[in-house]
Amino acid sequence: CGSEDEGGPGADGKETVTFWDNNGGPDRTPLWQGLIDEFQTANPNITVKYVGIPSASVQQKYDTAIAGGGTPDVGGATTSYLGGLVAQKALEPLDERISQAGLESKFVPSFVESIKKVASDGKLYELPTSANLDVLWYRKDLFDQAKLKPPATWDDFFSDVTKLTDAPKNQYGFTIRGGAGAIFQLLTEMYSYSGVNSFFDASGKSTINDPKNVELIQKIAALYKKSTPAADVNNDFTKMVAQFGGGSIAIMHHNLGSTSNNVKALGAEKVAATPLPLATNGVRTIVPNPVDGLVIFKASKHKDAAWKFVQFMAQKSANSTWNKAVGQIPANNEVSGESWLQEQQPVRDALKAITDSGTVSVPAPYYLPEFSAITKTDMGPLFQKVLLGQMTAKAFADTFADKMTEAQAKYTKRVGG
Repeated sequence: CGSEDEGGPGADGKETVTFWDNNGGPDRTPLWQGLIDEFQTANPNITVKYVGIPSASVQQKYDTAIAGGGTPDVGGATTSYLGGLVAQKALEPLDERISQAGLESKFVPSFVESIKKVASDGKLYELPTSANLDVLWYRKDLFDQAKLKPPATWDDFFSDVTKLTDAPKNQYGFTIRGGAGAIFQLLTEMYSYSGVNSFFDASGKSTINDPKNVELIQKIAALYKKSTPAADVNNDFTKMVAQFGGGSIAIMHHNLGSTSNNVKALGAEKVAATPLPLATNGVRTIVPNPVDGLVIFKASKHKDAAWKFVQFMAQKSANSTWNKAVGQIPANNEVSGESWLQEQQPVRDALKAITDSGTVSVPAPYYLPEFSAITKTDMGPLFQKVLLGQMTAKAFADTFADKMTEAQAKYTKRVGG
């Protein structure tokens, strides 16, 4: 009989699956451990070895493990770095297993689409569990006092920001994320405003410098220091959320990840969220956040047991438990009718926006190896220059588009497209 190291069950019929959590920490580790206990109760012959890894270091950990031949059986992943794992041929495609299990219709279609677009072969290398969405967080009490409704259009947004600003009283209508993490948020605003439905045209040229996208950049930059605090040029996630929670901001663009911070700071009765406004053509255009999910590594010697674990975590009960606790959008369609989802307004409305038949999804090109560096390193300082009046919105967008077009051309040549 084979041992665990040789793959499959050992002589006693039992085997161990190693699972790397890609966002380990005091909030999520206990949640995973509870779900793992449930899985092991239902599957007494399988033991799951949990390893929690901080999200900031998980990509490097995976790359090191792949190079050294020491990958886990199952790993948590997001589409933001899934392409790199696929390119290294480190993952097992899950399409056949999903088909055999009859799971094709169980997941939010746009989540599946986002995952498949990451791989050049169009296969599904990640089973989705949850996703996030960029939203506008707003102060219900301030909107009520001003007799305003949440902004449904971008015209509403810019009008509301102006009306809700009283700079002498340190009250601002909006806060701009000008520091770390600014560029992805700016992209979601650009495409939500313009309604452009792809990051590249048919010839492979980037659409980032589309005139409507440039127009949005100009309008956002024009708010700086007039309807926003001057400190916004250096705002990262922590500073921005703290500023909003401090009560001096009426509207903040972030995602569902700041739910607990916002509710704790302001109270559920004073804060709410709405999807980004409709495009100028009246269509809701969404640049999806990276989709979270689980992957099985090709080097695993326990693929069947690993699949049982992955499938268990993607089914209704576990998916509901997970997303209720973390405040994210469940990937399993069957969770949509759960009472908790109807009670959590931000998540409920985000799911409605994502699954609406009229919504246009514009997945970011996470498959490009250069995408992370371009958005996180190259363009951040240039956006700060735009805010400070040292660079025009058009020059910024043209530079951004040139970098993206070049990256797309390299990718197309490499995959033979």
